[in-house]
Amino acid sequence: MSNTCEPLLAALKECLLQSDCVRKHGRLPSDCIKHHVDELPEQCQSLRKATFECKRGMLDMRKRFRGNNAGAAAKQIKSQDTQPGEPEQT
Repeated sequence: MSNTCEPLLAALKECLLQSDCVRKHGRLPSDCIKHHVDELPEQCQSLRKATFECKRGMLDMRKRFRGNNAGAAAKQIKSQDTQPGEPEQT
């Protein structure tokens, strides 16, 4: 997978691990994302959709020239995850 989708995927993993579906019900994250999407918080559902759009954008030939817009969203998420005093890792 390209580096553009990795921050989205990492944020989705973290969100799933913090969700009630995994913590309280003891389900696997893969089970939650496949069969219990309605039980996930809105943030996890949004990250799931953004990850899907990012992966789909990697295959879209039109975006080879314009760039993958989902990757830009991933950079925003990555910058939100870092604290204001912390330097960003590249």
